[in-house]
Amino acid sequence: MNLKLIAATLAATALFCGIAHGSSHREAPFITKYPQVDSTDFYLFRSYEPGREDYVTLIANYVPVQAAYGGPNYFPLDSEALYEIHVDNDGDAREDISFQFRFNDVLPGGDPVQLTVGGTTISSVLRNVDEIDADAAPGLSHTEEYSIEVALDGQRRRADSAINLATGDTLFAKPFDYSGTKTFGGPGGYSEYAASFIHDFEMPNCAAPGRVFVGQRNEAFKINLGEVFDLVNFVPVEGDSAPGAGDGGGFLGGVTQDPERNVLARNNVTSIALEVHKDCLTDGDDPVIGAWTSASLRQLTIQNPRQTFKRPEVGLGAFVQVSRLSAPLVNELFIGYDKKDRFNGSQPKNDGQFIDFVTNPGLPLILDILFREAVNETLATEHEDLAPSNFPRNDLVTAFLTGFPGLNQPANVVPSEMMRLNTEVDITPRAQQSAFGVAGGDVAGFPNGRRPGDDVVDIALRVAMGALCYPVPIGEGGTPFDLGLCTPEDAPVGDVAFTDGAPLSAADLENAFPYLLTPYPGSPFDAPLPKPAD
Repeated sequence: MNLKLIAATLAATALFCGIAHGSSHREAPFITKYPQVDSTDFYLFRSYEPGREDYVTLIANYVPVQAAYGGPNYFPLDSEALYEIHVDNDGDAREDISFQFRFNDVLPGGDPVQLTVGGTTISSVLRNVDEIDADAAPGLSHTEEYSIEVALDGQRRRADSAINLATGDTLFAKPFDYSGTKTFGGPGGYSEYAASFIHDFEMPNCAAPGRVFVGQRNEAFKINLGEVFDLVNFVPVEGDSAPGAGDGGGFLGGVTQDPERNVLARNNVTSIALEVHKDCLTDGDDPVIGAWTSASLRQLTIQNPRQTFKRPEVGLGAFVQVSRLSAPLVNELFIGYDKKDRFNGSQPKNDGQFIDFVTNPGLPLILDILFREAVNETLATEHEDLAPSNFPRNDLVTAFLTGFPGLNQPANVVPSEMMRLNTEVDITPRAQQSAFGVAGGDVAGFPNGRRPGDDVVDIALRVAMGALCYPVPIGEGGTPFDLGLCTPEDAPVGDVAFTDGAPLSAADLENAFPYLLTPYPGSPFDAPLPKPAD
């Protein structure tokens, strides 16, 4: 299938809703060896913090499924890796701006905390042996700092440094992970501590200062993870609000919404969060940008036979990309198992090699195999095939590769997989946001970028099963709009409320940068779940 022909065909269509950008925890065989450079989620949205409406927030999460109690080393980022956030602002599938993050491991004072035992001075055996607050960390042996370089015009190996406006130099500090409430002086101590690591910075060729935060956050992605990967061990259709109620709130036998289904509630991630003025990200008159994150390692790693804290290994050669993420469910649930690592190492400009996985996706067929009988019984129907039959799946091509005309498709788009955001679409305040984004009549949300409160799992299930073949409520006042991509006859269950039963909304997150919640603490074992400050 010619991608340019697909794009030209789709350019005549109107405003669409898109496929979900879900989470990507351990999505490919090779990346499981390197959790420090495994990207898990990518967010791109206009900042809805009051007073920051002219800014765009980009958040790249790394190090999946962090158990909060994972001491004594916790979860530093890789000092040998290159972490990047890329922006394409002219639709050509090539990065025009790259924010490059490099991390350093630091021993404050040059040595770990020193202890005198029986007249002999030794290094502390733990990373931390004393309380920490926003002003002091006397017992912390190991800290992290990072630099940000900004590469313009696609020159990723020729970049200029961002300046820390508080210090005037090019280094930024990263907070220690949330080891527990005692370490940080009580239940509220970590929030104040972490907030002191939100830095203002000067970006090259940008008159407006930006903000950056790199540190541990509570996992914002919500999913019934174990049961999903156990051959989806539940009927993924919205159930009655109470089993057997028959009150019209769903289907008897379906799955009911329950926050306890989110098995990641007590896990954390490490966020690389940027806030940049929208005028410094766009180019010319086109307000649409595309973005993705990547992480790279040196081509050759030599293990140091006499390892030291600063030199346990030596990296040599050019950087090789090992992780890539924008719409992570593309890799996790659409790219073939033997091609997942190649996708992680590829760039958007080369995405034509994966076209068959989009035009002829396997996920709907798998769901049909697993659930045809159960879904038919739940819906009281007799469908012979639940999977959509409109091949090639041009609805998914639009969602994955081009963006949606009239919403977030660049003027001269080259089909490629990335998150796309129209920076001129009005912001929806947190209290009014729909978890279903455009499909819920909220054009400031998914797939026009992705906000932390967009329920991407439910959208993914529904769109994969043909939701775009039915009128979508995106007209004025929520009037259903026929997208013209396919017909209801192509998708027998495309209008069904598929769900994993783990609800998500913007009210679950903060209303200010960096938006994701304070991490879950490593101690006490029965600590309450994090909640927004307001």
